[in-house]
Amino acid sequence: MTKIRVKLGNAEAEVEADPEHLKEAIELIPQVAAKLPAPGAPASEGARVRAAEQEREPSGSRSPGQLPVIGVEKGDSLADVIGKFFSDPWGRERRKLSDVREALQSYGMNYPKQSVAVALLRLAKATRIRRFKAEDGEFVYTASAMPLPTSPTPSLDEALGEVASAPRT
Repeated sequence: MTKIRVKLGNAEAEVEADPEHLKEAIELIPQVAAKLPAPGAPASEGARVRAAEQEREPSGSRSPGQLPVIGVEKGDSLADVIGKFFSDPWGRERRKLSDVREALQSYGMNYPKQSVAVALLRLAKATRIRRFKAEDGEFVYTASAMPLPTSPTPSLDEALGEVASAPRT
C-alpha cells in the first residue's frame, strides 16, 4: 500500500493505493486538493481529511484490512478516536488490538499496547463497543449494537418538567 499526502495550511488529505493503482491515485491528487480549504480559510484546527480512492470503489466494498476514515480533532482523547473508528463501517467487522493500533498509527498516533487495551476495555464496559473472545482466545472488538445517541439526553429536571406539564387524564 502506498500513501500520498497533500497538505495545504492546516488541512491534509491522504490518498492510499496499491502499487498497481498508483497512477490512478496520483491523478486523484488535484481533485482532493481542490476540496481542501484554502490555506487562509478557517478550518477546525487539527482536523484531518482522508480520501481513500472512494471514487473507484464504493464504501461498502472496502477490503477487511482497509483503515477507517474519520476526522480527528485536536482535543480528541484516545477513547474518542477509537470510538470514531468503531462508528465507521470499519468497526462493524471483528477487530483485534493490533488492528486498532495499526489504525491509530495510520493517523500518526503511536500509543503503547497497554494504553490502547485499557481504552478498548473502558469503551466496552461503557457499552460503546462490544468485546468478546475469538476462537483463538484473543479478544476482538466490534461496534456496539446500540447506536450512539445523537442528541443529548434530557436532564432529570427537564424530564420531570415534561411530566409535570403534561395534561392529566
